[in-house]
Amino acid sequence: MGADARVAGRAGAMRADVSRVLVIVTVMALPLYIAVLLLGDPARFNLFGAWLGMVVELGAVAVCVSALRRTRWSQWQILFGAAAVAVYTAGDLYYLVAANGEESLAVVSVADVAYLLFYPFMIGALAVTVRKLKGVAWPLLLDSLVGALAAASLMAVILAPVLRSGATGGTTLEVVLAVIYPLLDLLLVTTVGGLLASRGLDLGPRWPLLIAGLILFSAADIAYALGMADYAVGTVTDAGWIVGLVGIAVWVDGVARSDPSVRHRDRGLPALTTLMVSTVSALAVLIIGCQVSIPLVAQVLAALTLLLTAAPLLFRNRMLGILATTDELTGLPNRRGLVADLPRRVGGNRVGALLFMDLDRFKDVNDALGHDVGDALLVQVSERFTRQVRSSDLLARLGGDEFAVFLNDVSREEALIVARRLEAELDEPIQVGTASLKVSVSIGIALTPDNGTDVTLLMRKADIAMFRAKSDRSGHHIYSSMDDDGGARKLKTLEELRLALVEGQFELNYQPKVNLPDGAVTSVEALIRWNHPLLGQLPPTSFLPLAEEAGLMPAISALVLRDAVEQAARWRAEGLEISVAVNLSGSCIQDGLPRQIRLLLEECGTLPECLMLEITEDMLMRNPAHTAKILARLRAKGIQISIDDFGTGYSSLAYLRDLPADELKLDRSFITAMRTDRRAQGLVGSIIDLAHSLDLRVVAEGVDNEATRAELRALGCDLAQGFHFARPLPAAGVAPWISAHALATDPDGSPLVVQRG
Repeated sequence: MGADARVAGRAGAMRADVSRVLVIVTVMALPLYIAVLLLGDPARFNLFGAWLGMVVELGAVAVCVSALRRTRWSQWQILFGAAAVAVYTAGDLYYLVAANGEESLAVVSVADVAYLLFYPFMIGALAVTVRKLKGVAWPLLLDSLVGALAAASLMAVILAPVLRSGATGGTTLEVVLAVIYPLLDLLLVTTVGGLLASRGLDLGPRWPLLIAGLILFSAADIAYALGMADYAVGTVTDAGWIVGLVGIAVWVDGVARSDPSVRHRDRGLPALTTLMVSTVSALAVLIIGCQVSIPLVAQVLAALTLLLTAAPLLFRNRMLGILATTDELTGLPNRRGLVADLPRRVGGNRVGALLFMDLDRFKDVNDALGHDVGDALLVQVSERFTRQVRSSDLLARLGGDEFAVFLNDVSREEALIVARRLEAELDEPIQVGTASLKVSVSIGIALTPDNGTDVTLLMRKADIAMFRAKSDRSGHHIYSSMDDDGGARKLKTLEELRLALVEGQFELNYQPKVNLPDGAVTSVEALIRWNHPLLGQLPPTSFLPLAEEAGLMPAISALVLRDAVEQAARWRAEGLEISVAVNLSGSCIQDGLPRQIRLLLEECGTLPECLMLEITEDMLMRNPAHTAKILARLRAKGIQISIDDFGTGYSSLAYLRDLPADELKLDRSFITAMRTDRRAQGLVGSIIDLAHSLDLRVVAEGVDNEATRAELRALGCDLAQGFHFARPLPAAGVAPWISAHALATDPDGSPLVVQRG
């Protein structure tokens, strides 16, 4: 298989090289061809120029065939475009051979059949080019129609002499052709005008060449129609057709080279420019019509152009209202749309249910894979939710990863059934590109009229129920009066937490870790504090559990990591060689964590050895294999790993040997018990010996007196931290404390004077 792939790759590369050579040769032949025409008499018969032009056309056909082979004949744009170039070239070749050296054919020939086939093929290529867009398609189509009508009105004026002369002389077939060609040109130019006005095109990377080629081709047709009696092969009129065909062929090659999965959007002219040009063109046609006689169809088309140009003004308020109440990403109603629609659904004694839905750990997807993947995930989630609600129900996206649905005329049991179906919709992983994403949802349910008919009150109760479902990890929860006990306070605190993240109300304090054998300080632990605008400085225990329930821990941990690493870099720059330990919750141990930390260290110019990650034992035990894999990647990069709160979980010893860690932190409950319980002292000594046998350091937390420090030192404990040494210090106080501590410590680690900070 590997050899086959290499052979296929080499073959693809050779085809690409051949295609590139064909494009270069064909494009370089154009100036030579035009020079030959201009050096002679541009209006006189030029047989050599005619055959040179034929060579250029055949080069354009070769470019198209190469594009078809490269795409395995699978793209309609390329197929139709190539067919248009090929049939027209075949018509020219027949015409040139049939003329047999004469200036032109005197009668209609088979070549005209090929020329006529060019138009449906080319219009087919343009038709499959314009893609349907979501949400704002109608404004774009309106702009396209305005541009098309303006172009058609101008063409009708320009081709009026041709239409009149064609209808008054010649054979029946000649009269038909004299009328059909201008009408087809009118259709082609109308299509080009619509394309230029559209802002939702997928024309490929060389779209200007396509537009220029079509305009030149139509211009040559107009010149031919206006001077049909004087036409001769090998004149400048031929150059318009040939240059146009080359432009189309090079565009076809560009589409074949582009990635079909990448959308090329906004390939038209600016919308305001298009509307101005269209309006001026339509006015010009009407003004000319007041002075001279022009076809009625031109005047009608110009009038329609002006009418459609004014249409957006007439419907602007309605369109703005729709856009204001619609979520741009999913096309669902947004929060404003939900609030506007709910009153008519909850009035009187009508029964129903309002469901608030929040995706669990959606922020992890955004942080690890980027917002583009997160947006694509939200779109697919909205599509899955849509399958589980009726057309009479109201599904909305409230913002971020929050959705809501109002179920009309449902009982409590029916609302629960729908909630379970919505949960089940996310059981299967969602495929976004190459990523297979697994998400779940927490659903809060408020019933009407049981829980009230006031929209604001109903939404608040659904939000409280959703928060309860998330905190209980129950999937869904129906609101009850019991939920109000602390529910409103939790919601208020949650809003304040989100605001604190935005306004930067968090700061870090640092508690030193003291080396018990010699009293040295080479590391500190970063501890977050919340500077609440009303309640003052709050410890982490007062808000981190709530942040974990609400899915805010990844954002808070990212903030702590950045501040800690930046502070470590500043200390290093000041000559203070200490590392910083940061606590991470289990929700932060994701596949993207090693890359996130690597980029942060590079950005701050800090060595990996300056950072230690502390992971609680219970978090490690939830998914030990997955966690160990991620921690091993971090440790391989030089980042230290510490197992926090060791001894409070279960099955620790079964995994301790395989976990990639550098140190154990004994939970403070063991240290406190050592004072009165000799068994606790023996247990601490055993854990220290076990850790040392596994080449792990041991840190004792909660040391608050000299006797405990001395006892731990005697047991062989490596480091300790606690109020006996220092309370958590602001960053500016760490260096002075370390200096004072060094002066107040004996070489054996015993304190001369206890420094409590």
